[in-house]
This record gives sequence, C-alpha cells and structure tokens, in this order.
Amino acid sequence: MPKAYVFTEYGGPETQTFVDLPKHVPGPGELLVAVHAAGVNPVDWKVRAGYLREVLPLTLPAALGTEISGVVEEIGDGVEGFTIGDEVFGALPLTGGYAEYALLPAQAAAHKPAAVSFTDAATLSVSAATAHQGIGRLNLKPGATLLVNGAGGGIGVAAVQIARDLGAIVIGTAGPDKAEFVSSLGATHISYGPGVADRIAAVAPNGVDAIFDLVGGDALYAVAGLAADKSRIITAVDPTAASELGGGYFQVAQNGESLSPLAGLVESGALDPHVSKVVPFVEAATALAAVEAGHALGKTVLKVR
Repeated sequence: MPKAYVFTEYGGPETQTFVDLPKHVPGPGELLVAVHAAGVNPVDWKVRAGYLREVLPLTLPAALGTEISGVVEEIGDGVEGFTIGDEVFGALPLTGGYAEYALLPAQAAAHKPAAVSFTDAATLSVSAATAHQGIGRLNLKPGATLLVNGAGGGIGVAAVQIARDLGAIVIGTAGPDKAEFVSSLGATHISYGPGVADRIAAVAPNGVDAIFDLVGGDALYAVAGLAADKSRIITAVDPTAASELGGGYFQVAQNGESLSPLAGLVESGALDPHVSKVVPFVEAATALAAVEAGHALGKTVLKVR
C-alpha cells in the first residue's frame, strides 16, 4: 500500500511516523496526484503541534505537508481543465502532502510547465505564493525601501526577488550565517538580535516604506518603529502583533489562478525558489526537524519519486 508520513496526535516530533494507507479515491472536484515532491514548511510542524487545530481541524492520524507537485492519476466528477497524466502542483492537499499519493482540490491546482522541475514546483504553492501575494498587496513603487523581516527562509527568498524586480530597495533580516545568501538575492543583509533597528537605520536613515514580516513576536516589534506608516506593515505569521501595531495580517489565497503566474516566473528565470536541500522521502523526519529548528537555508523539498 502507498506510504504516508503522519502524526498520530498533536505534539512534538515523537508523534510522527510512516504508515501504509489505501490509495485514495478522488471525490467531486478532486484530483488524485501521484506525488513526486513535497515542500517542507514551518506551517507543517505548527499543524502537528496543534497551533492551527481550530482553523484546520484534522482527523488523526493525518499526513503532514501542505504543498506538492506530481502527476494526475485519477480525476473526480465535475473537474474541468485537467486530464490524467497532467503534471501539476498545488496547495493544501486534502490528505496531506508527505505521501506517495494525495488528494488535491482541483481549484487549488495548477499545471506545471515542462521546463519547471517537480522540486521547484513543490515550493510554489505556499512560500512563493505568500511572497507574491504579499508583495502585491504592498503595491511597492520603484525606489521604495522594503524590509523583509526573515529573509532567509522560503517565503523571504521569494519576497526579496519579487520586490527587487519591481525596483524596490530591499533590506532583509536573517541570522549572520545567512548573510552571504541574503546578499546574493539582491538585499542588504542585517543580522537579527539586539540593536537590529539601529543596524537597519544605519543603512536606511529615513526609515522604510513597508515591512513584510515573516517572523512575528519580538522580532517584529523590534523593527516596527522603522515604518512611519504602520498600515504598511504586513505579517504572515502574527495577527496579534499586526493588530496592536496597526498593520495587517496576511493570509495567502490558495487557488490555481494565483499559482500559474508563479510557475511562469520560475520558467522565465525571474524567480529562483532556491531549493537548497532535496531530501529522500524516507528521511522526512530529518527534513522537518531542520525546518522546525530554523536551520534550513532557502527551501527544503522531499523527493517522493
């Protein structure tokens, strides 16, 4: 039977294990996808830890994973625009993404161009989509100064590139070990930690025009004063801080219509997902542990096939 990497109860990594599951049958509006690659994201361990159980209720055990790429194996009733054998990618698989087969809502799927690898495509539905839509929401003008708070992870990597190509001046906070990497993306790297606002002010004495936050908590409060207009602060991770600061909490819209342009950016070379680590499916625990610890550079992807 097909394998899936699941968590059996809410908690820590000790709840994770491989199990054999029957192959799913797609219902109306669904695709059965033979998974080739699955993106590994911080949201995956947060789901396992139970932080999102109220907004994302699950029947346990449940497979981990929120973004996949693969090949359509079966098609449910009422699905249009897809055929068996199509190469696709998409978000929020109904049965989890760390699996050999997954059910994917057709409305949350997009066609994968042949020139885009399965590993790159598996990074687009969550991280790159969040970056693309968040930068779009900020409506940056050429020459505007953007602070990407948390520029070294998957969302930050995409956000820096997208903002840079719009003509923005980008400053990115990240750990000192990621300085060379963040600079290579076209951003001015600033290290996290005490004094971070002063270090940013040294390179942006007039403050910043907008902040795209991917860290939240104290790290967001530490830099929020650099934005004269607090409504130009958006965060993808901390709604409480957004409300208290007068900014906005941003949630990505998951649909195929919004995903297709991202594949085009990768195909044209305008966006490099920077997949830094491709891990065999059998080592899913190791891959997720690295992301949970915050040690991952760029994107980590599980190679399922």
